[in-house]
Amino acid sequence: MQKNLRNRLMVGALAFASAIALAGCGPTPATTPSATDSLTSSNDPITILIGSSGDAETNAVKAAAAAWTAQSGITANVVAADNLDQQLAQGFASGQPADVFYLGAGALPGYADAGDLLAYGSMLPNVSDFYPSLINDYTYKGQLYAAPKDFSTLGLIINDDLWTAAGLTAADYPTTWDQLHADAQKLTSGKVTGLVVSGQYERLGAFMVANGSNLMNADQTKATASDQSNIDALTFAKSMLADGSMKFAADVSTGWGGEAFGKALGAMTIEGNWITGAMSTDYKNVNFTVVPMPAAPATGKSGTMEFSNGWGIAADSPNQKAALSCVEFMTTATQQMAFAQAFGIMPSLQSASSQWTAAFPTLKAFSDGAATAQGVPTIKGASQVITDLNNSIGALATSDPATILNTAQTELQALL
Repeated sequence: MQKNLRNRLMVGALAFASAIALAGCGPTPATTPSATDSLTSSNDPITILIGSSGDAETNAVKAAAAAWTAQSGITANVVAADNLDQQLAQGFASGQPADVFYLGAGALPGYADAGDLLAYGSMLPNVSDFYPSLINDYTYKGQLYAAPKDFSTLGLIINDDLWTAAGLTAADYPTTWDQLHADAQKLTSGKVTGLVVSGQYERLGAFMVANGSNLMNADQTKATASDQSNIDALTFAKSMLADGSMKFAADVSTGWGGEAFGKALGAMTIEGNWITGAMSTDYKNVNFTVVPMPAAPATGKSGTMEFSNGWGIAADSPNQKAALSCVEFMTTATQQMAFAQAFGIMPSLQSASSQWTAAFPTLKAFSDGAATAQGVPTIKGASQVITDLNNSIGALATSDPATILNTAQTELQALL
């Protein structure tokens, strides 16, 4: 279940650090009668298709749908997909798609080009309240196709008991790469490795961001994978792999960093706020602390990755007005906070940030990460490039970082 949740939250995003620049890329709010009057309308029920992390999320969305039904008078049926991508594609192909559905930023270009999506973003009354970088995630060819549903960032997760056993205190929480490396070495003993992470760009990319770059520039017009700063970031990661103070999750026979951390095979891991669900469900006896990602020596700055999800509306929906109303309800601050309480997401509205931090003070590092977060490229075809990159990163311990990133550079340039 946690693996599905991780996959769901890993879908692409762009840089919070470039929020001001990105804001100019989004559409201008314009809720006008002429715009909404162009939407289809009926009294038929609507279907909401979701990719759920489990019962907590499914039940929360069903409760929200029921509340919207009571308010609107229109029935909303929630379907938790066994395979969201497959069922969404089948619905579009049949001409009978779900009216409202979870939509990852990486899937947006293909569906938008096929005419499957309603570009409804400019009709949202609260469009200016979403984080600008999330607005950019779901803007394609100048149109906003989805309301950002939620987002996540990465933090450094520390096992409190293993930390104390190694003679470390809160004063030793790493704020730099060198301190992270030194702490990981002290924590590595017996079956415990200092830092265990999933061997993929979606985790090690945090080092690239901290070092001042990423696979592409902020507006995704230029491939930057082969930047020296990215090579240096992977070289640092490789140095930790070389002395055994860091291992990939697969190397300790686990499926992801959270599992290794929960089983005390890793004293630290790098994961998003979704790890809290795994800890509270499967590893209740593990005490942990979340701190910000440490700063790179070249920049003196921290950096992290961002992952998001959105609400899509089908172009073929016979009741687009109801679908839009439903999305508006689902994205209010009140409803997003209800979702946060139920299954651990962070609200996509800037106005809800203080509420979330107040409700989850021990997870503040995740919310603070919004200021420096960047995401995976979302241009058409980028997902395959990242798959290839992750295959190479899995062998980073015995590979050349420059060679790995030069290959990614070539593939991304081809997409442009």
